Amino acid sequence: MPASSYPTVATVTPALNEVGSIAAVLEALPSVGWAVVVDNGSTDGTADRARSAGAHVIPEPRRGYGQAVFTGAQWALAQGAEIIAVVDADLSDDPARLPLILGPLLRGEADLVLSDRTDLALPSALFPHQRWGNRLATTLMAWATGRRFADMGPLRAMTAAAWRRLALEDRSYGWNVEMQMKAVQRGLRVVELPSPYRDRVGTSKISGTVRGTFAAGNKIIRSVWRYR
Repeated sequence: MPASSYPTVATVTPALNEVGSIAAVLEALPSVGWAVVVDNGSTDGTADRARSAGAHVIPEPRRGYGQAVFTGAQWALAQGAEIIAVVDADLSDDPARLPLILGPLLRGEADLVLSDRTDLALPSALFPHQRWGNRLATTLMAWATGRRFADMGPLRAMTAAAWRRLALEDRSYGWNVEMQMKAVQRGLRVVELPSPYRDRVGTSKISGTVRGTFAAGNKIIRSVWRYR
């Protein structure tokens, strides 16, 4: 097996019924120390497909995106990972761009790097209600913390030290709000980098349904209030 290009990096990919895209995500990733897929209760063969593509598959029956991220990150840290990168399973972000996200961390210039989809997303990739929700959330976070974020992009990476300092509690839709607000409050160096965003493979469990969109928006607002 060839040596990893990023031996200290672990990618964490939460997955719930993403059999149509998970192998392509893993194949597009640069070579990392640990490519972790957290199977959040899939019934379509996602776990087997990810395992066949070379991932470390961790079952997490407790539903929730934040829960899956937390479980995967904790596992990776226990293996010795020094950087945790969150990469979605739906191919909306291009996993091959991960080196650009890792760059500021590896150069010691940042503790947390976030992707910013606002300018480079395909028009069809972010629904109007998603853009509106992002603006509302980032406005509320600016009110609460004084830091104006451009986005809450799912593609992100942080050092192990930053992960531990954040001590994340949220296990569902509010995990990214909590992460970004706590990063400001605890003095972490945060960098946002423009990143393309394309149509996802399959249907979103959140933005693709009215119920999911409403639940996520409600939780995000409550999370801003909680972590202010």
